Amino acid sequence: MDDGVLSTSSTETRDEYNSTRRKTADFRVYKRRWLILCILCLLNCSNSVQWLTFAPVADHVAEKLSISLDQVNWLSVVYMVVAIPLGFVTTWMLDTLGLRLTMILGSWLNMTGSVMRVVGVLSSVPQWAMFPTIMGGQTLGALAQPLFIFSPTKLAALWFPEHQRATANMIASMSNPLGLLFANIFSPMIVNGTNSLLMLLFIYAIPAIVVCFLATVGIRESVPPTPPSASADTSNSEPFLQGIKLLLTNKAYVMLLLSFGSGIAIFTCFSTLLEQILCVKGYSSDFAGLCGALFIVFGVIGAAFLSLLVDKTKRFTEATKISMCLTSLSCTAFAVVSQMREQKAIVIVACVLFGLFGFAVYPVAMELSVECSYPVGEATSAGMIFISGQVQSIIYIVLLQALTTTKADSSLSKCAAGGDANLNWMVPVLVMAGLCCLGSCCFVIIFRTEYRRLRTEAAVAEATDESSQAMPEQALGRQAGRSSHA
Repeated sequence: MDDGVLSTSSTETRDEYNSTRRKTADFRVYKRRWLILCILCLLNCSNSVQWLTFAPVADHVAEKLSISLDQVNWLSVVYMVVAIPLGFVTTWMLDTLGLRLTMILGSWLNMTGSVMRVVGVLSSVPQWAMFPTIMGGQTLGALAQPLFIFSPTKLAALWFPEHQRATANMIASMSNPLGLLFANIFSPMIVNGTNSLLMLLFIYAIPAIVVCFLATVGIRESVPPTPPSASADTSNSEPFLQGIKLLLTNKAYVMLLLSFGSGIAIFTCFSTLLEQILCVKGYSSDFAGLCGALFIVFGVIGAAFLSLLVDKTKRFTEATKISMCLTSLSCTAFAVVSQMREQKAIVIVACVLFGLFGFAVYPVAMELSVECSYPVGEATSAGMIFISGQVQSIIYIVLLQALTTTKADSSLSKCAAGGDANLNWMVPVLVMAGLCCLGSCCFVIIFRTEYRRLRTEAAVAEATDESSQAMPEQALGRQAGRSSHA
């Protein structure tokens, strides 16, 4: 009889202890998180390829569609214009409707836009309808872009443990500039090889269709059955409007919003104006393309290295401040050497360093935005920074173009014939470097924050340890009491 009582009470106690232990400490990771990350990378890359499809072959596109170069530029600018108002909707979708629905919707928009672009250049389509049809496809792709760009921080927070979050964010985020690199390389290659705009758009539509299928079939849930970390387990994001209010009253976050948003704008200006800045000084478009490619390649390398380092050390603020300072120095160096003639090696080094330090800060700063604003939703905190960057990008591009002056002598210019062939970019590039330095200095001096998400996880871990130590003692006490009663 005593043995039966002891056996029953021991089983009940063990079950109660295990149940409590699961509630407090049973965090798990799932292999399928890598599949979702891979799908997000492919979506991001495919979308950025569609964004920059036409820019490297603008002359061919203008001739084929019988439109002006300004109209060709709008095929890319539409992404920037659409992203600003849609960004608010995307942050709400990710934090309210979830990751799965958002990514699948984005994949279908991206795929439909890519197919619509192919339809726009079919021989059966009237000439007057080609450009509107392609613009419609680009607009659908632009609608999908925020859905992908805002997702990395959410995916990292919900599916990855704390020692892999910055790395996962880096992998997903850097797939976007890789897509821009592919577009710069393959668009001219395909057009020059086939002399067919239809073939170019058809080739780019294939990955969009494939990854849409993978997203629809492969992403089955927004969150894993068991959270990977304490912050994911206790992730009760603030309501959207309340979250926006909390962000705008958070001094540390506002500083990051303005400073890092300015950094995003500087990089957009650099990518957009690089060829125009260099061609005036006698550098060819091929050389400008090489500088842009190295800028992206070394940027991805820098982001990978810094993300792995921050995942181990958790020094988000220090890494961001140092990277922003080095980025400012690199931007200043580029502003100076880009105005020199026949200095290809120095210009390349400046572009490499600019990309190496500048891209490195992106995934780390996005994680820092979550840390300093927790428990506001990850998509809201990261998305607001992207929107800030887009708004400042438009302002900076307009400002820098307005600061150009006309040169009397343009004999060494290798720019295409037109008004850009004799523009003086000295003042604009120096202003660009000044804005970069200003943002970095303000951030280094003013920004201070505590890591709220890590603090929450540490508190949960401490409570878990105390519960783990207390439960066996309580269990033994109850077991002894039952044995005595029996």
